[in-house]
Amino acid sequence: MQLIPVNDAATANQFLQVAVQLYKNDPKWIRPLDKDIEEVFNKEKNKAFRFGEIIRWILKDDAGHLIGRIAAFINKKYKNKGDDVAVGGIGFFECINSQDAATLLLDTAKKWLEDKGMQAMDGPINFGERDKWWGLVTEGFSEPLYCMNYNPPYYIELFEQYGFRLFFNQVCFAIDPEKPLSAKIHERHQHLETTPGISSKLMDKTQLEKFAMDFTTVYNKAWAGHGGLKQLTKEQVMLMFKKMKPVIDARIIYFAYYNEEPIGMFLNLPDLNQYFKYMNGKFGLLQKLYFPYPKKFQFGKR
Repeated sequence: MQLIPVNDAATANQFLQVAVQLYKNDPKWIRPLDKDIEEVFNKEKNKAFRFGEIIRWILKDDAGHLIGRIAAFINKKYKNKGDDVAVGGIGFFECINSQDAATLLLDTAKKWLEDKGMQAMDGPINFGERDKWWGLVTEGFSEPLYCMNYNPPYYIELFEQYGFRLFFNQVCFAIDPEKPLSAKIHERHQHLETTPGISSKLMDKTQLEKFAMDFTTVYNKAWAGHGGLKQLTKEQVMLMFKKMKPVIDARIIYFAYYNEEPIGMFLNLPDLNQYFKYMNGKFGLLQKLYFPYPKKFQFGKR
């Protein structure tokens, strides 16, 4: 086997192609946009570079075929509650069903992290925020949501045989929108509906600044300081809303109020992967022109 560091445009493209080769016969895999992967490794795009560094490798068999990849990184800002050791990360792991190949990739990442002074290795995680490329799929194995990891079931054994153990569960739930809601939900709604001061509103895309402020209020009171999460500013949220605006469906975004003060929110976005699954990882001018059509005609609706 040949382990090759990614250090130029050719090997960076091969890093992307590893997943294409491994999943080409998997009907549930949706190819991520190349740009979304590449931005993780771009110092101009990823603010995690201010506090750390990253390296990546590709793995080929003796015939030169792509059979694996991995990235290793350190981030001084990455901490979990109770951490008393220096923790490094690994991610973007892909590998054929071979413990030898997986061990070579993981040993290489481990050695690099040890040389950087790390005492523990966490993964698969992202070099950046937890909202993308985080965790190993251990059950479900359905089509991945946008910027979410996907892997075959045999990865569980590759990681556990190497020595990884469960750190925490990250759970994703789904609900069939065509089925009726449970009686309990209706009962709670009826109770709240008659409670003085309680109200709700659908998001209005013409009032993004107002809802950005409401989002900021609720988020900071609910999440800031929890698990190392920082406070958000209205400006940050406005930037996020503006990026999301082309795909926002205001009919599925609710804000709750008590005496007109924001106290809760329920945000939903259409799964962008149901659009991007037709774009083969690309999002250039041609794909941007094509993008509105799956949305308009609901291609990929399940």
